[in-house]
Amino acid sequence: MPAFFQKLEKLKPVYDWAYKIILFICKLLLIADIIITSWSVAGRYIPFITDPHWSEEIVLTFMVYMAVLSATLAIRKRSHIRMTAFDKYLPRKALLVLDLLADVVVLILGVVLLIEGAKVVSPTGNLAKFAKYSSLPKLSQIWMYMPVPVAGVGMIVFELEQVFQRLQEFFVPTNDNGKGAQAQ
Repeated sequence: MPAFFQKLEKLKPVYDWAYKIILFICKLLLIADIIITSWSVAGRYIPFITDPHWSEEIVLTFMVYMAVLSATLAIRKRSHIRMTAFDKYLPRKALLVLDLLADVVVLILGVVLLIEGAKVVSPTGNLAKFAKYSSLPKLSQIWMYMPVPVAGVGMIVFELEQVFQRLQEFFVPTNDNGKGAQAQ
């Protein structure tokens, strides 16, 4: 079994690369949100600056993208909010099994988000044909719903890494007094 995990360890640079790309996208979205929101506020109070009519919908769309993309980043770093009150009282193996179960459930959620989100934003769906932004009538609202399948893909990618790390902690003996592999 350790040879299997050594082969999977070679994928770590791919996960690192994906993490950096998603983090960079989140930073760009935050910068765009700040600029558009500042422009909108300035347009309301400074007479010679016009408030763009589309600012609210675009800012909200960017915020949704940031929320789901940053959630996938939190999966990678194991920094989601979680109940750990009883962790110190549970045996290590039981804790690993419960953590693995939680990771599998989130992985299933990612698959559901991907499948159902793809149905919503598919080119044959009603949303693609009829739903438009009210302030930008030429722009389809597919872009507002696209974060759902995007989040599904991100969750699947990073949860697969977490599942394999949990399995490695479970099956590969460690030399750190039974504490298992450290979280990144």
